[in-house]
Parts: sequence; C-alpha cells; structure tokens
Amino acid sequence: MSEELHDVQLRVNAGVQQIRVPARRLLSDALRHDCGLTGTHVGCEHGVCGACTVLVDGVPMRSCLMFAVSAEGAEITTVEGLTEADDSLSPVQQAFRECHGLQCGFCTPGFLTTISAGIETNPDPTEDDARDMIAGNLCRCTGYTNIVKSVLRAAEIQRERADGAESDDAAGRSRHDRQDVR
Repeated sequence: MSEELHDVQLRVNAGVQQIRVPARRLLSDALRHDCGLTGTHVGCEHGVCGACTVLVDGVPMRSCLMFAVSAEGAEITTVEGLTEADDSLSPVQQAFRECHGLQCGFCTPGFLTTISAGIETNPDPTEDDARDMIAGNLCRCTGYTNIVKSVLRAAEIQRERADGAESDDAAGRSRHDRQDVR
C-alpha cells in the first residue's frame, strides 16, 4: 500500500517550491530532497543539535521536528537564503568568515540562521547575550570562542550597514531637496 501524497507549496528564500510529499515528510527532508536545498544539515534528528535550523516566519525552528505540510503558508529562510540581494555575504556570514567561526562546517548553517534571527531581535548583544543566543546549537569542533566573536562582529557589521544606509538615504534626500530648489 503506498502512502498518500500531498501537494504542498513552500515559500522558501523568497521563492515558491511546489512539492508532493507524504504527510510525515519532515521539513528538513523536504528542503534537502524535494527542493534541492542541501545547506540545511540533518544531525541528530531529535531537535537537539540545531544543525537543521531554518527560519520560519523569521523565527529559528528545528526543521527535523516539523512536517513539511505544516510549513505551507509560512516564509522559510534556509542558509542559502541569507545572502544579500546582490549575492554578497550577510553580516553573519561575513562575521563567520572574518572571525573564523567554523571549522568542519557541519553545524554552521544552523548557527548562521539562529544568529541572523538573534541579531534582528537583539542588534547590540553582549558576550553573555551572544552565548545565550547560540546555546541551543551544538558544535563539535570550535569550542564556541570564535562563534561568540562572530555573533558580536555580525551585530557590529549589521549596525554599520544600517548606519551607512541611513547616511545614503539622507544624502539622497539632500540631493533631491537641492534639485527641487533649482
């Protein structure tokens, strides 16, 4: 007897994926096998390690604990969706690169998504805040020191970019105002 399949429309990384899956298909498996987004890693399959973390409506979620059918209608962001619109690195990706926040890289996608959401909520974390932010993700290689440094640097980069965008907006308004006077 074959399992009944369900048509599911997933909004992933600002795009739409139409998939047909059994009701019991985990979101992690759907992302990897049905959508081809292999950046989402599956570690413990019990929601403990955090390697499979994705953002669901901006909130970090363990995709190994969520059925794909329950994600329909939600906005999902995987590690592949963290890059900027111009394909440059996001603040968190840039910080991990600068601060050597990874070694083998298996846990990295879960950390990147978790921290991206964390610095949206807390744009100026302390070192203790950074440790709390990543407490639910496990890394077997780094000892976390450089990951904590990466959190702090990512928040700094994000603030710098926001300040630069505000300056650019103000300069653009100023040029526009001068043109109106002529």
